[in-house]
Amino acid sequence: MKPHRPLLATVLIPAAFFVAACGSSDNDNKSSASTQAAATTTATADTSCDKANLSLVKSGQLTVGTDKPAYPPYFEDDNPSNGKGFESAVAYAIAGRLGFAKDEVKWTVVPFNSSYAPGPKKFDFDVNQISITPARQKRVDFSEPYYTAPQAVVALKKSGAANAKSLADLKDAKIGVQIGTTSLDAVNDTIKPSSQPKVFNDSNDVVRALKNGAVDVVVVDLPTAFYLTAAQVEDAKIVGQFKAPGGDQWGALLQKDSKLTSCVSDAVNKLAADGTLKKIEDQWMGAAAGAPELS
Repeated sequence: MKPHRPLLATVLIPAAFFVAACGSSDNDNKSSASTQAAATTTATADTSCDKANLSLVKSGQLTVGTDKPAYPPYFEDDNPSNGKGFESAVAYAIAGRLGFAKDEVKWTVVPFNSSYAPGPKKFDFDVNQISITPARQKRVDFSEPYYTAPQAVVALKKSGAANAKSLADLKDAKIGVQIGTTSLDAVNDTIKPSSQPKVFNDSNDVVRALKNGAVDVVVVDLPTAFYLTAAQVEDAKIVGQFKAPGGDQWGALLQKDSKLTSCVSDAVNKLAADGTLKKIEDQWMGAAAGAPELS
């Protein structure tokens, strides 16, 4: 299970201010020159992410890293190159925005812990449920986040709470959660249960409480819920997911000060703006993956 944590990200957006000249022709000339320089800068910025101008590990191909084995729902059949699974689909969507066809994308194995180690990289970017943290940002670059993890409700399949269709259905449930997590805040602020949630010291205690029926449901982030139901509690299911503040954010990881970082970020932003990321998330991380939305 990968380490996760909230992100504090600051996005700096440059602003241009245009002042109409009302004095001499000299002022007009300065204004015109300034505008022309700005236009030139914009044009340069616009072409810097053209495929032919990208700084790549290997010319003519986009090299993408991830760990092995590659697990669902992030990858399917342990084969990142098939385009199936959330992160495989995200990687190919980014590649498409950068001008690469599917057969121009090559995958390479990168162990999770070594991906954010300092030093040169043998990939252009890596996607592997990698949380953006200040400590990691000192060693590597991250794109703008392509995913913010929601919270998820997990129950034993035999539990009545497993049939909940909304957050309101969980008001009277005995809810278990780990202390000091965003999940605890999400329970109190979003579900607002009629009784105080049961708080446990670590994740093992949370899982144990679910297994022995000490709680009706547990609330964890969605990636943890996938792992919990797949590997820790076989007779459990994800009741559903819900949005909450403080969600863990993942980004494409690049070598520190990579010339490609701004272009990958631009691709991610455009995929978010046109709804592509939402469609990919709904397909691979939503109801089809057994995690319907709860509201």
